[in-house]
Amino acid sequence: MTEDNILCWYGTDPFEAGRTLMEASGAWKTWSKTESIGLKPNLVVSKKASSGATTHPEFCGGIISFLQEQGFENLSILEGSWVGDRTERAFRICGYSELSKKYSVPLVDLQKDDSVTLEASNGDYRICRSILELDRLINIPVLKGHCQTAMTCALKNLKGCIPDSEKQRYHREGLFQPIADLNEILKADLILVDALEGDPDFEEGGNPQTLNLFMAAFDPVLLDSYGCSLLGLNIDDVPYIGKAAVLGAGSTQLKSDTLIPLNKGEGLGSLQRSSMARSLSHHIHEKGACSACYASLMQALKIMSEKGLPIPETVKIGQGFKGSSVEGIGIGQCLKGCSSSVPGCPPSAADIVNFLS
Repeated sequence: MTEDNILCWYGTDPFEAGRTLMEASGAWKTWSKTESIGLKPNLVVSKKASSGATTHPEFCGGIISFLQEQGFENLSILEGSWVGDRTERAFRICGYSELSKKYSVPLVDLQKDDSVTLEASNGDYRICRSILELDRLINIPVLKGHCQTAMTCALKNLKGCIPDSEKQRYHREGLFQPIADLNEILKADLILVDALEGDPDFEEGGNPQTLNLFMAAFDPVLLDSYGCSLLGLNIDDVPYIGKAAVLGAGSTQLKSDTLIPLNKGEGLGSLQRSSMARSLSHHIHEKGACSACYASLMQALKIMSEKGLPIPETVKIGQGFKGSSVEGIGIGQCLKGCSSSVPGCPPSAADIVNFLS
């Protein structure tokens, strides 16, 4: 596999996909057996992979078993869940505590980690120390939709490698440039994508759709560019992809020989993004909202829409409103200065539904 390739394995067995893609990538052939290797899945929220939100633990299990058979023993699994959830809880619910015991691979909670400030072209950014101390980083994202950035895959998954306060800053400044800048600083040695059953609309899952696909590549920009096409998006719909390409993080150029199928498998499914997510977003006036808070609001509006409940014309949300007196309806602790608001950081979707109803 070269920088210009994306390996594709079709099927429904995450364990076999992990082993096959890890071996076929050839990346491990240049790694020393004594090097520290970190696996970074997507455990953004405490939900099982079947929800369409998180990386299947069996996929990581296949990767680990192959590496251990080759003599690599200094392995770890690292993650920092989104603000509003606890990584420790996500490890347990998502099946990674059991995975850790089975393969004797330690779990590293990046929410409890120190951070180091590094310089990018557009400013300074903090990254968790444990990530920087690795010799090799394997990025293991889920291909899925996102209610703020339209999609998330390889580039955005590295956002779990920064402290919570830095995640909040990304949202205050707008996600697109910081995500691109992060990928200028931090480069994975290999990317293995779980695209078995991601949710095409929401990062926190709830509406998984079967794609029957797992992928491997070195270039996160190339992978995300292909991911856009699978979700029916244009690259311009996800601005951090182009911004990352400008910073030298990879290429957006998909060619006739980019995709290399490793098997015939069970055939490629489809991810159909609903029009509901786009429609509901028109009711939201956002200024730097964190993902957990924004997702709770989107889920609440979805529930109300499905129940036929009236939805307010405009709901305000985000850190940009913090400390201000604002007219209208607000969501979350940052909007406590609003004339009418629901408390919480983040509030639950149920609390928002009750409040708006």
